[in-house]
Amino acid sequence: MPAREQRPAASDAGLSKARVVAEAVRLADREGVHGLSMRRLATELGAGAMSLYHYVVSREDLLDAMVDVVFDEIELLSDDADWKSAMRSQAMSARQVLARHPWAISLMESRTTPGPANVRHREAFTACLRKAGFSIIMATHANWLLNSYVYGYALQEASLPFSTAEELAEMTDSVYLPQLPADEFPYLHESAVGLAESGYDPAGEFAFGLDLILAALEPLRDPEQHGA
Repeated sequence: MPAREQRPAASDAGLSKARVVAEAVRLADREGVHGLSMRRLATELGAGAMSLYHYVVSREDLLDAMVDVVFDEIELLSDDADWKSAMRSQAMSARQVLARHPWAISLMESRTTPGPANVRHREAFTACLRKAGFSIIMATHANWLLNSYVYGYALQEASLPFSTAEELAEMTDSVYLPQLPADEFPYLHESAVGLAESGYDPAGEFAFGLDLILAALEPLRDPEQHGA
């Protein structure tokens, strides 16, 4: 009998593909994806390593399924909103999801056998742009630009040593300013002091950049095309 059709052992009772993938996502959230192995995952599940192959045929198959879980958490573009509102809402959702699953950032565009949620998002994304009057080429440009911005921002955000305006202000006083004497780095010193005094919140940067991109894309569409 083929390995994938064999009955799981009694100790593996309760396993399913959904449970295996969900546990893999939780493990990656805690420790990253590079150390994820079938043996480690089986240990977390209290199962035999070989039993996992009843549900995923390989590590790559597991990664495909994990990425699809992440795509499924991202808000799907709405047909009811105008294209900029829909794109903005989806991008904001993607940023929040990737903050929960930073391991997925480098994998989102790498899958050659995408799952159903992945494909649904790509179809909705392209449909939204085409219906808004972007040509095939311009829709492709917009796709690359928006995805590069979202993934790039999420990657940078995941590596920042602060996450709130308060933490940034504290680090400015204790870490950054001592390294930026005003006589040697006058503009950086001025910026650091000014941002700290103003209560600058880096959390607003994503929306600022996103709105600039959407505004720049607006003149590149032809509303009369309607996806033609």
